[in-house]
Amino acid sequence: MSRVILARRIAVAVAALLVVVLGIVAVLAVTWVRRPFPTTEGEIQVPGLSGKVSVIRDDRGIPQIYADSADDLFKAEGFVHAQDRFFEMDLRRHITSGRLSELVGKGGLETDRVIRTLGWRRVAEAELPTLKPETRRYLQAYADGVNAYIHAQGSPSKMSLEYVVLGQKVPDYRVEDWTPADSLAWLKAMAWDLRGDYSAELMRARLAGSMSTAQINELYPDYPYDQNKPILSPQDWSPSSSSSTSSSASPNSAVPGGDLAKTGPRGDLAKAGQGGDLAKETSKDAQRAYAVVQRALNAVPVTMGRGDGIGSNSWVVGGSRTSTGKPLLANDPHLGVSIPGIWYQVGLHCRSVGSSCPFDVAGYSFSGLPGVVIGHNQSIAWGFTNLGPDVSDFFLEQVRGNTYLRDGKQVPLTMRTETIKIGGGGEQTITVRSTVHGPILSDAIENVGHAGESPPVNGRVSPGDYEVSLQWTGIEVSQTADAIFGLNTAKNFDEFRTAAEQFAVPAQNLLYADTAGNIGYQAPGRIPVRSRYMEAAPGYWIRPGWVSSWDWQGYVPFAAMPHTYNPPEGFIVAANQAVTESGTPFLTTEWDYGFRSQRIRSLLEKNTKVTPAAMSAIQGDTRSQFAPTLVKALLKVDLGNDDFTKQAQELLRGWDYTNPVGKSDSGAAAAYYNAVWSSLLDLTFDDELPQDLRADGGDQWMQAVSVLLTKPRSAWWDDKRTPGVTEGQSEILRKALVQARLDLTMELGKEPGEWQWGQLHQLTFKHQVLGGDDVPGIVAQLFNRGPMNMPGGSAIVDANGWNAACTTTDPPEDCSNGQGYGVDWAPSMRMVVDLSNLDRSRWVNQTGNSGHAFADHYNDQSEAWAKNELYDWPFSQKAVRDAGGDELTLVPGGSSN
Repeated sequence: MSRVILARRIAVAVAALLVVVLGIVAVLAVTWVRRPFPTTEGEIQVPGLSGKVSVIRDDRGIPQIYADSADDLFKAEGFVHAQDRFFEMDLRRHITSGRLSELVGKGGLETDRVIRTLGWRRVAEAELPTLKPETRRYLQAYADGVNAYIHAQGSPSKMSLEYVVLGQKVPDYRVEDWTPADSLAWLKAMAWDLRGDYSAELMRARLAGSMSTAQINELYPDYPYDQNKPILSPQDWSPSSSSSTSSSASPNSAVPGGDLAKTGPRGDLAKAGQGGDLAKETSKDAQRAYAVVQRALNAVPVTMGRGDGIGSNSWVVGGSRTSTGKPLLANDPHLGVSIPGIWYQVGLHCRSVGSSCPFDVAGYSFSGLPGVVIGHNQSIAWGFTNLGPDVSDFFLEQVRGNTYLRDGKQVPLTMRTETIKIGGGGEQTITVRSTVHGPILSDAIENVGHAGESPPVNGRVSPGDYEVSLQWTGIEVSQTADAIFGLNTAKNFDEFRTAAEQFAVPAQNLLYADTAGNIGYQAPGRIPVRSRYMEAAPGYWIRPGWVSSWDWQGYVPFAAMPHTYNPPEGFIVAANQAVTESGTPFLTTEWDYGFRSQRIRSLLEKNTKVTPAAMSAIQGDTRSQFAPTLVKALLKVDLGNDDFTKQAQELLRGWDYTNPVGKSDSGAAAAYYNAVWSSLLDLTFDDELPQDLRADGGDQWMQAVSVLLTKPRSAWWDDKRTPGVTEGQSEILRKALVQARLDLTMELGKEPGEWQWGQLHQLTFKHQVLGGDDVPGIVAQLFNRGPMNMPGGSAIVDANGWNAACTTTDPPEDCSNGQGYGVDWAPSMRMVVDLSNLDRSRWVNQTGNSGHAFADHYNDQSEAWAKNELYDWPFSQKAVRDAGGDELTLVPGGSSN
């Protein structure tokens, strides 16, 4: 569920607040707004501390915390996180526990049903006792710090302005104590948004009922290894002969009706399925189940960001290629946009670093989770980009009553009851059903048991219903929390890899650099091993759950996961592209197509001595790698006597393919190009795609069009909305040029040279709950900020992405930043770490460190972030103190109740 949809569902709940607000806002506004602001100077007693803790906040409110013990350090981090971001923390735990309805009322019920079905909180609770003792201790210390804040504040209205607003609908809301499981459950939400392949799998299944496999496959071209290099070359890493991931099970013996072991990739599997287990996936009954699953997936709120383009840039350059003689590491994760932003900047420092207190680390954390997720310590630095492996599969299940078909027998479903409490009164009870694969998602929102009376299975009629279950590594017990603390304290590459081995979900590309001059890469994660015929096209089609040979066969050993240390090339670029050309181990086929990564590579290759400033400049690069391909085709279009459109077409001639924000020839060309791209996608694809699956314009669609430009007779070059007319490639391109000229004339004026990309491409930071278009305007204005004109775009290094489907006259419901070219995902932060002198590292956050509307640090970094400007990042205690700021001392004392 997008932020817009979440806000829409609670709009009714807050609409009544208008009367209250208008009547008393003048009297109480200052009190309501300022009461939750944190104390940043002086002294505060915190129960359970063993000694004094110093919290030094700089001019942007970023805290550097100093303590004598690890327990005190994390207790202070919990307290400080809560001071600045408690509502965000509380919202996150309500979402991840399936308890949103308690906070916002009935508007959260659909979300809660799906989250309870997935069981995020249950998994987090089961995970806790499996963690290392020290990890459990840190989590508890963090929770104690949060609770010290909760007890000190008392009333929710003293913790955040949001509670004042929501309290009009849920007046009896009480804040519960924080627990370690609340922190762990957030990892499940993070993993959910960053898992790979699930949307393409479901999309293929839905489209299979209306078009040929060949036409579907044209939407998912092969990765262009000859154009965009993978992260690792064969010289960097190759799979060991001892790290086989094949299954020992016979691929044919348990598959009635089809010899799937002989199938090849993609379409071949579907052909082999005709007459076999996959033959009825396109039935009306199955299609209905798929549609309900899509609705269930959409009901899960976006927490990190979602959709084509959600990824990141990261690269590391070895000392032989830098001006400093030591490595430089850059990272900017591309995630959803919101206010407050996703990250919270913090430093965690033991005054005396040793075995009992091993932390001296700074970087980006998540409010609600102890430790630093991305950053550096005194010895190493690390960055993340989304690996996006295929770690989930949908299974079509044959259900009859409380049983499901399994290798010819009906076996019992696993069932449990969940009770959802509703803020303001009432509750709802649901029954969660699961198969051996996982929870049945097709009845998470509504019971679809009536969808199929007697669907055929293996050619025979069997009473029952089609339903869809989900197997996903994120709802299995893992030890990712151990990995976070391991990364925070690692001193070399071996210790870094030891920590990475525990990073199960979400699987990330991990880049590494150290002060000794080394660089490296590791792909971690719990990656399923599929049976041989399942590997023929893993992730492409929903699996038949009634045949056990389609089941997962275990997980790829960590030793077999791609990695490299000091590669000969001297730098590593990990920007969501393919990891290697090798299919062993199988990770996915749904890579980002590498437009960003190849642009970064080309800029690094031209620079033999990369400076820190150059690293930052690359992060702000706005050139489109795909644009030359499309512009070449567009300039060949003969517009005849249409001088009106020719005037705009001429903007593309000589364009440098950049997408700047201000008034310039490049900005005018970028505005027209992007409008043409939007029209082209609509004319080519949207006439045949369901509204919620329309082309969003990301890298997948760019690669698809690149291939289609070489296939002028493809069925996609016909707009089905013009009966009796078959346009063809040239006519579709012409119509796109014409439509874009008309659209921009109405929106930006009749003179193409005056157009500006930034006037179309804007970002409004919206609050996840109280910032949507359907929330009363006076409420949204309290929490939202913007709009801001933005450079860049989709599949561009300065990745301020937009959804082309939202520019159409009939946009899908899930347009999170409104209709048009609005930015809906972007760099969530930027950092450049200088391993020659950590105090010379630089960073910036998307909004600010505070979650309090109207606080000084609510969005004080946004302007610099939008301009790709970075701030100094002092690390040593001397540098931190020299930078100045407020100092708060936390001391033992006070009551824990």
